[in-house]
Amino acid sequence: MNRSLVIGSRGSKLALWQAQQAQALLLATHPGLSVSIEIIKTTGDVKRDPLSVIGGKGVFTKELEDALLDGRIDLAVHSLKDLPTILPEQLSIAAICEREDPRDALVLRENNPIASVLELPANSVVGTSSQRRLAQLKSRRSDLVIKDLRGNVDTRIRKLDEGQYDALILASAGLKRLGQQHRISLAISIDEMLPAVGQGAIAIETRSDNELAVQSIRKLEHHETRLACLAERAFLRTLGGGCQFPIAAHGVVKGQELQLEGLVATPDGSRILRDILSGSSEQPEELGAALAEKLNKNGAQSLLNEQ
Repeated sequence: MNRSLVIGSRGSKLALWQAQQAQALLLATHPGLSVSIEIIKTTGDVKRDPLSVIGGKGVFTKELEDALLDGRIDLAVHSLKDLPTILPEQLSIAAICEREDPRDALVLRENNPIASVLELPANSVVGTSSQRRLAQLKSRRSDLVIKDLRGNVDTRIRKLDEGQYDALILASAGLKRLGQQHRISLAISIDEMLPAVGQGAIAIETRSDNELAVQSIRKLEHHETRLACLAERAFLRTLGGGCQFPIAAHGVVKGQELQLEGLVATPDGSRILRDILSGSSEQPEELGAALAEKLNKNGAQSLLNEQ
């Protein structure tokens, strides 16, 4: 019987770190299993236009999913926040790994302690390609100059250190995974900036009929992370948005209860709808949909239609 699996991954340092972690865990838990990694370039890797121009949904995942569907790879390792909320019919998220720090991180050239984005100097140039981050920043600091930022983590930090930006906002999880946690000047509180749906979590996608792949990665699953992320993704799916929209959500499991906080904003941050809802952790998707409908009743769709 063939006991080999091929993991598909983007070629960035962070994506490869994630794929190598999955590979190491599979090898450790399944003696005799052969696991290799194949690098696949995605649209988001090739095109350097802003994500809002090239289309946020699936730009970092489509080619990986195509490789799954045609059998070139058995597993695709993703940052969950990049993965669209509606998957091709033959594919499924077979494992969601334990979440890293979900917060956004403020990165400054000189790593002086800072307590809030409110302490940034007036008219600072902040780098981010995220509409979600942009809207929440602008809502608190309308004077800040937001400049688009693309490239891998090392490239972004180099641009900061060269003086092209005064500050960056990146995911804390990515910086920690790459051993760059010392560059975090401020881990921005959830209250100050609500994270992206799925931020900090790694998803492993497979073909639903690939029994070896599905069975092999079960031990990589983290149940509480899945529950929280299912609620967040249902919230996003019900709103009909993607990563190119100013939408945020964060779920926390507390025993049998799941608490979900969600946000929808206009691109300039002038209007923000934010609310929180709690329910049974056994019904995460119902909770996510209910919170989305609650925001819709308060005008969320009119905000999204302004995009």
